[in-house]
Amino acid sequence: MKNVVIFGIVLLIGLVAAEEHWWQHANFYQIYPRSFKDSDGDGVGDLRGIMEKVGYLKNELGLDAVWLSPIFKSPMADFGYDISNFTDIHEEFGTISDLENLAQECKKQNLKLILDFVPNHSSDEHPYFVKSEKKEPGYEDYYVWHPGKLLDNGTRVPPSNWISVFRGSAWQWSPVRQEYYLHQFVIKQPDLNYRSAKVVQDMKNVLRFWLEKGVTGFRVDALPYLFENETVNGVYPDEPKSGTTDDPDNPTYLEHPYTQNLDETFEMVYQWREVLDEFKASSGATDDLILMIEAYTPLENIIRLYGSGDRRGAQIPFNFEVLSNIFKDSTAVDFHKYVMRFYDALPPNQYANWVLGNHDNKRLASRLGVARADLYNIALNTLPGIAVAYNGEELAMEDVYIPWKDTVDPAACNSNPRDFMLYSRDPARTPFHWDDSVSAGFSTSSKTWLPVSPYYKQNNYKLQKSTPRSHVKIFKSLLRLRKQRTLREGSFDIKLVDENLLVYKRELAEVSTIVVVLNFHKSARTVNLSEVFEGLPLEFEIITSSLQTNYIDGSVLDRDQIVLPAETGIVLEGNVKNGV
Repeated sequence: MKNVVIFGIVLLIGLVAAEEHWWQHANFYQIYPRSFKDSDGDGVGDLRGIMEKVGYLKNELGLDAVWLSPIFKSPMADFGYDISNFTDIHEEFGTISDLENLAQECKKQNLKLILDFVPNHSSDEHPYFVKSEKKEPGYEDYYVWHPGKLLDNGTRVPPSNWISVFRGSAWQWSPVRQEYYLHQFVIKQPDLNYRSAKVVQDMKNVLRFWLEKGVTGFRVDALPYLFENETVNGVYPDEPKSGTTDDPDNPTYLEHPYTQNLDETFEMVYQWREVLDEFKASSGATDDLILMIEAYTPLENIIRLYGSGDRRGAQIPFNFEVLSNIFKDSTAVDFHKYVMRFYDALPPNQYANWVLGNHDNKRLASRLGVARADLYNIALNTLPGIAVAYNGEELAMEDVYIPWKDTVDPAACNSNPRDFMLYSRDPARTPFHWDDSVSAGFSTSSKTWLPVSPYYKQNNYKLQKSTPRSHVKIFKSLLRLRKQRTLREGSFDIKLVDENLLVYKRELAEVSTIVVVLNFHKSARTVNLSEVFEGLPLEFEIITSSLQTNYIDGSVLDRDQIVLPAETGIVLEGNVKNGV
């Protein structure tokens, strides 16, 4: 490439840590238990099914940690996020013994096990809600209650205009208590009252309970909703209109200064971190116990979650900058912008994390394009810090269309047959493709809780494992590379070559230089790396590349003739002995 014009921000960051902890460069993998592996043929994934696949997770993929979406006792109004017992396992998933056995097997394989922690709400079938609804002593204020407002005509209405995430009023009348309770999610998920000391203590004890069962930490769900504004003279304030929609049932109809991201929420995260650190110290554990935080919130709030002053917060507040802002037609400039937004804001001595998919969003291959699936997995695993992947991304699995009649996600069911696909998360939650047998090898039953993709015979793990090049083999190569020192300790220097071509370098003196080239163009490009970075080795070994390239891993390329087809990425490594 002649007369290359380099523009954008150049960043050089030393990443050598004084003390390395297991999570700082780890690969985390989210398992949606209902859809990962069914061991008993009932069409629903379970803990024993996950146990069967520990070898796949650790020995084949090379992961460091897995975290499980909720597996706790639940009526399943929101598929496990409505918990009726925080210290028991839902029967469809197994038993506490199954969880303990899984934790032991993970420990034996040096695979960390992370559980979901759902602190904002419980099920309305939780015994404590039943007690609170009846105003039993000690539980009167365990949930958020209010008698509502009485209009001049004698009509009783909700205490404020607050809107549920799943549409409509966030207040529900209880004929038993003769008051409204707050539910920021579905009606069957009443919000816990964190201004109650008993709630705070009980939920800390939930953390301790599962730590004693052998887990290594928690992913915290829906954190921004934890606290609500206190009443003023017994009145909850209405939230202001946003002006972004005319639909009064849509949560975006309002801004949320009184129901999200209150200061007390961040303080509670710091207290949870203290619980984990205290447990580690008292148990004599050598490995850090970690908090991973889900919060769709402005970046400045994510940064607060790391800690404040001498208060330590979450090690991994999920970075959703790329997930929330990058789409199929995004450019290299867009990608660079949102990578750098997070990096520029990252506090000193903290570690970046990269999240490109989860159970609440369209699958990576569907949201960003199958053609770019490998490109984004390459980026996920070569940017500095922590990588978090959703099960199925290693296969470039795609969303599955679920018609209205089969839709089960409450976010969609609360809408209508015309608009439900705007809200449904079912397409990204369908069963994993293990092989080409019945139900993709996920279950022996032909009927599964959500339908299996009709294309599973064309895309499954068994098939990809048997072919010379595949998405999963690319994924495995990337995880092997991440165990090397250069990606763990090396510097990071990133440059935009043009609006659709991004190159970055990871380098560790006396070890190696790794160069990543990401081509967002809709056509092929040839890159002369010596015009991008000075002092590079003369030749590079191909570590891995997008499926469309047809490059052979391990072959050698001249640094001045890197040819990339449209929408592909490549990872190159040059040994310091190659010369410059």
